[in-house]
Amino acid sequence: MNNIFQIVWLIPILPLIGFVINGLGRNFLSKTVTGFIGSGVVLGSFVLSLLVFMQVKAGNVMDLHYFNFIHLQDILTIGVDFKIDQLSSLFLLIITGVGFLIHVYSTAYMHEEEGKDFAKYFAYLNLFIFSMLLLVMGGNYLIMFIGWEGVGLCSYLLIGYWYKNNGFTDAAKKAFIMNRIGDVGFLLALFWLIAKIGTVQYDEVFSVASLSKLSSFDITGITLLMFVGATGKSAQIPLYTWLPDAMAGPTPVSALIHAATMVTAGIYMIARSNALFSLAHQTQAIISVIGLATALLAASIAIKQNDIKKILAYSTVSQLGFMFLALGTGNYVAAVFHVLTHAFFKALMFLGSGSVIHAMGGEQDIRKMGGLHKHMKITSITFFIGCLAIAGIPGFSGFFSKDEILAGAFNHGVVFYSIALFTALLTAFYMFRLYIITFTGKFRGSHDQEHHLHESPAAMTLPLIVLAILSIIGGYIGIPEVLGGHHELAAFLSPVVRSEEMSLSHNTEYLLMGLSTLLVLISIFFAWVTFKNYQSEGESKGLAKILENKWYVDELYEAVVTNPLRKIALFFNNIIERKGIDGMVNGVGKAVNYGSRQMRWLQSGQVGAYVLLMVIGMLLLFIIQLFL
Repeated sequence: MNNIFQIVWLIPILPLIGFVINGLGRNFLSKTVTGFIGSGVVLGSFVLSLLVFMQVKAGNVMDLHYFNFIHLQDILTIGVDFKIDQLSSLFLLIITGVGFLIHVYSTAYMHEEEGKDFAKYFAYLNLFIFSMLLLVMGGNYLIMFIGWEGVGLCSYLLIGYWYKNNGFTDAAKKAFIMNRIGDVGFLLALFWLIAKIGTVQYDEVFSVASLSKLSSFDITGITLLMFVGATGKSAQIPLYTWLPDAMAGPTPVSALIHAATMVTAGIYMIARSNALFSLAHQTQAIISVIGLATALLAASIAIKQNDIKKILAYSTVSQLGFMFLALGTGNYVAAVFHVLTHAFFKALMFLGSGSVIHAMGGEQDIRKMGGLHKHMKITSITFFIGCLAIAGIPGFSGFFSKDEILAGAFNHGVVFYSIALFTALLTAFYMFRLYIITFTGKFRGSHDQEHHLHESPAAMTLPLIVLAILSIIGGYIGIPEVLGGHHELAAFLSPVVRSEEMSLSHNTEYLLMGLSTLLVLISIFFAWVTFKNYQSEGESKGLAKILENKWYVDELYEAVVTNPLRKIALFFNNIIERKGIDGMVNGVGKAVNYGSRQMRWLQSGQVGAYVLLMVIGMLLLFIIQLFL
């Protein structure tokens, strides 16, 4: 065994150690020490992940077994196993690399927090990284599920970090509950696998022998349940509404959850299970439709949002929809590719928004910003690069991954492609609306805010610069053959992730690239013309008001799901619980009490009464003896 594989267990354990140290030492560790430990352990994991990646790139993969987690003789054995291969090693780099930059950024962004709260924050971040690493390193679905639940718990803790605000704690509970709904589906899929083939080990589940034991109904049922789990974690219709509300957490948390880690868990799970999903054509069709619908819905909502973080949140939901469209069309490599590029430019924009919020003294409404470029040049330029990348401008990372998704959609039908392309145009429009209103024109905030405008410290701007560079060059590992490349990412992932062959000619691909680029440039120009002299918007009406209110989906859920459940709960509480169960229990006590009160009148103290009762008793005994 290669030396690096002998210590691969340190990759998740280092962040866990950071969690324990910062958690237990929160009352006496200084902020400097806390930040150093919290960031240092993730850096250590990144270095080890890089060494592992180099080994995997050289052709060395490894299945590692440590001990049995569950052992039922001749029935079921599930071990604590790690699988180090092309897919897991790539995700390790994304999680630890982007995670480290977010930790460094946090040391400056959260510096105003009290020492113990600062340590608690870094402890939660480290636990989050540990859980996500466990999720992608697991050699079977149970270890994946443990990490899956871990990131759900940590998201609850981080979203509700400022727990004294009731709105923030409500957002945390919403995220937790909606994720649990999806998790039930994932768990049922695992039970189904165990019942049918007696294992959840990846290599055994995906083997020809195991797949032959599953009927088409089994495969469709299992993959649909897994997809239900993915809709919760990766925020797809109908379980997407938790993610925009998750903006209640600190901005670096938004970057960590919405860019590099938690929301990509569903993508990873389906990509890992591609051998199973490729056999479930009905499930793939459903994934395609849901992904496309989510991408379009979220993009339309983002057009009329004014909270800088909410715009980015709906953008994340939309981009995740693109990834699911790729998964549903069998283009697994494109989905993983977009996970990679999205991690760079979306983390960049979330951290850039944090830099803006930091300079604005906590203000998040873009209508009260404007002209920030001259005060915050590094933030402005890096954010602009992120906008170019997500819009899919040629030369930037997003162009390569999004173009591959659009090509895959075109390969499955013009309707899919048309809707996906329209959504891409909306993406370019709302992102440049955000940039133009925030960074150009005149400042629209208060005099106090303008006086305090300044560029963020180096601990915040350096991660922005690194992510901006990655947002430019990150796509060059997937240059398609039509542009003279060999798509190194597809070649690297080919032993694990296989995509359907596309039957597009080079001329068709050139045409699709040219069309999407031209329309995106027109969309950006339209945004510039519309918002370059932005002052303020009047009250929204018609469709604009519907978009501003997010298609009233939350209100719909409130009316259709929350209110009826609340009424049912009140019925059970007031009628079944209090009047029924409590009434019965209390009634027994009351009956005994009442009977005792009535029987005590028999003890009158009068001898004549006692003699009478004795005679009546004797008569009753004679009657019973004679007639019964």
